[in-house]
Amino acid sequence: MTDSRPQLGLAGERLAERFLRRQGLKVLERRYATPVGELDLVLRAGDTIVFVEVKTRRSRALADPQDAVSGPKRRKLLRCAGWYLRRRGWQDRPCRFDVVAVVLPQDGPAEIEHFPAAFVPDR
Repeated sequence: MTDSRPQLGLAGERLAERFLRRQGLKVLERRYATPVGELDLVLRAGDTIVFVEVKTRRSRALADPQDAVSGPKRRKLLRCAGWYLRRRGWQDRPCRFDVVAVVLPQDGPAEIEHFPAAFVPDR
Protein backbone atom coordinates (compact mmCIF):
# COMPACT_ATOMS: atom_id res chain seq x y z
CA MET A 1 0.00 0.00 0.00
CA THR A 2 1.27 3.48 -0.87
CA ASP A 3 1.03 6.28 1.68
CA SER A 4 -0.61 9.51 0.64
CA ARG A 5 1.62 12.58 0.46
CA PRO A 6 0.23 14.05 3.71
CA GLN A 7 0.80 10.74 5.54
CA LEU A 8 4.32 10.49 4.15
CA GLY A 9 5.03 14.06 5.22
CA LEU A 10 3.73 13.44 8.74
CA ALA A 11 5.85 10.30 9.07
CA GLY A 12 8.92 12.26 7.99
CA GLU A 13 8.17 15.07 10.43
CA ARG A 14 7.84 12.60 13.32
CA LEU A 15 11.18 11.00 12.45
CA ALA A 16 12.85 14.40 12.07
CA GLU A 17 11.48 15.57 15.41
CA ARG A 18 12.73 12.45 17.19
CA PHE A 19 16.14 12.84 15.53
CA LEU A 20 16.43 16.51 16.54
CA ARG A 21 15.30 15.85 20.10
CA ARG A 22 18.08 13.28 20.39
CA GLN A 23 20.46 16.05 19.27
CA GLY A 24 19.36 18.09 22.30
CA LEU A 25 16.87 20.48 20.66
CA LYS A 26 13.64 21.27 22.50
CA VAL A 27 10.38 21.22 20.55
CA LEU A 28 8.34 24.42 20.81
CA GLU A 29 5.81 23.84 17.99
CA ARG A 30 4.74 21.20 15.50
CA ARG A 31 2.98 22.12 12.24
CA TYR A 32 2.48 25.70 13.36
CA ALA A 33 0.02 27.53 11.11
CA THR A 34 0.53 31.22 10.38
CA PRO A 35 -1.54 33.44 8.08
CA VAL A 36 1.25 33.15 5.49
CA GLY A 37 1.95 29.40 5.69
CA GLU A 38 2.96 26.56 7.97
CA LEU A 39 6.15 25.88 9.89
CA ASP A 40 6.90 22.16 10.12
CA LEU A 41 8.86 22.35 13.39
CA VAL A 42 9.96 25.14 15.68
CA LEU A 43 12.61 24.17 18.19
CA ARG A 44 15.04 25.76 20.60
CA ALA A 45 18.79 25.15 20.76
CA GLY A 46 19.99 27.11 23.77
CA ASP A 47 18.76 30.65 23.14
CA THR A 48 18.41 30.12 19.39
CA ILE A 49 15.00 29.56 17.81
CA VAL A 50 15.34 26.91 15.10
CA PHE A 51 12.84 26.79 12.25
CA VAL A 52 12.96 23.39 10.56
CA GLU A 53 11.61 22.51 7.14
CA VAL A 54 11.21 18.74 6.72
CA LYS A 55 11.20 17.26 3.23
CA THR A 56 10.27 13.60 2.89
CA ARG A 57 10.52 11.40 -0.19
CA ARG A 58 10.26 7.70 -0.98
CA SER A 59 13.55 7.77 -2.89
CA ARG A 60 16.27 10.02 -4.23
CA ALA A 61 15.58 8.90 -7.81
CA LEU A 62 14.47 12.32 -9.09
CA ALA A 63 16.24 14.59 -6.61
CA ASP A 64 17.39 14.84 -3.02
CA PRO A 65 14.60 15.97 -0.68
CA GLN A 66 16.54 19.04 0.50
CA ASP A 67 16.68 20.32 -3.09
CA ALA A 68 12.97 21.19 -2.78
CA VAL A 69 13.82 24.03 -0.37
CA SER A 70 14.49 26.54 -3.13
CA GLY A 71 14.23 30.33 -3.30
CA PRO A 72 10.42 30.66 -3.19
CA LYS A 73 10.14 28.13 -0.36
CA ARG A 74 12.87 29.91 1.61
CA ARG A 75 11.10 33.25 1.21
CA LYS A 76 7.86 31.71 2.46
CA LEU A 77 9.65 30.20 5.47
CA LEU A 78 11.19 33.58 6.26
CA ARG A 79 7.73 35.22 6.21
CA CYS A 80 6.29 32.50 8.45
CA ALA A 81 9.21 32.75 10.87
CA GLY A 82 8.93 36.54 11.00
CA TRP A 83 5.25 36.24 11.83
CA TYR A 84 5.99 33.65 14.53
CA LEU A 85 8.74 35.76 16.13
CA ARG A 86 6.59 38.91 16.14
CA ARG A 87 3.66 37.01 17.64
CA ARG A 88 5.89 35.80 20.49
CA GLY A 89 7.70 39.11 20.96
CA TRP A 90 10.98 37.35 20.13
CA GLN A 91 12.20 39.55 17.26
CA ASP A 92 15.55 40.06 19.04
CA ARG A 93 16.23 36.36 19.64
CA PRO A 94 18.75 34.61 17.43
CA CYS A 95 17.27 32.17 14.95
CA ARG A 96 18.36 29.81 12.24
CA PHE A 97 16.77 27.82 9.45
CA ASP A 98 17.48 24.10 9.23
CA VAL A 99 16.37 21.52 6.71
CA VAL A 100 15.88 17.84 7.48
CA ALA A 101 15.75 15.49 4.51
CA VAL A 102 14.02 12.16 5.12
CA VAL A 103 13.95 9.27 2.67
CA LEU A 104 11.44 6.54 3.55
CA PRO A 105 11.85 3.70 1.06
CA GLN A 106 9.07 1.11 0.80
CA ASP A 107 11.55 -1.54 1.88
CA GLY A 108 14.50 -0.58 4.01
CA PRO A 109 15.48 1.76 6.78
CA ALA A 110 14.74 5.47 6.84
CA GLU A 111 17.54 7.88 5.94
CA ILE A 112 17.67 11.18 7.83
CA GLU A 113 20.01 14.01 6.93
CA HIS A 114 20.13 17.25 8.95
CA PHE A 115 21.34 20.51 7.42
CA PRO A 116 21.79 23.02 10.28
CA ALA A 117 21.69 26.66 9.16
CA ALA A 118 20.77 25.45 5.66
CA PHE A 119 20.15 29.01 4.57
CA VAL A 120 20.65 32.46 6.00
CA PRO A 121 18.08 35.26 5.66
CA ASP A 122 19.14 38.17 3.49
CA ARG A 123 19.56 41.26 5.64
